[in-house]
Amino acid sequence: MDTLYQDLRHAIRMLLRSPGFTLVALFSLALGIGATTTIFSAIDAILLRPLPYPASDRLVSVVNTSSKQAGSERAISITDMFRVAKRE
Repeated sequence: MDTLYQDLRHAIRMLLRSPGFTLVALFSLALGIGATTTIFSAIDAILLRPLPYPASDRLVSVVNTSSKQAGSERAISITDMFRVAKRE
């Protein structure tokens, strides 16, 4: 345990001797920890947690595709949505 305290005292003395390096090192650590936390929070909210809706595994996206233009999709109108819902 005594060796650990000696190593810490030595490390602090070295960091205090070069304040520029210390600031750059602390800034790099803060930036890396902040970026990692932000990315994990986004991934956790988007991918890992379930949606806050009942039966969220049954949600679907309904789009209107046009055969005239390959790959074109647009939102379906409310009238068309009621028409589709009556068929089921």
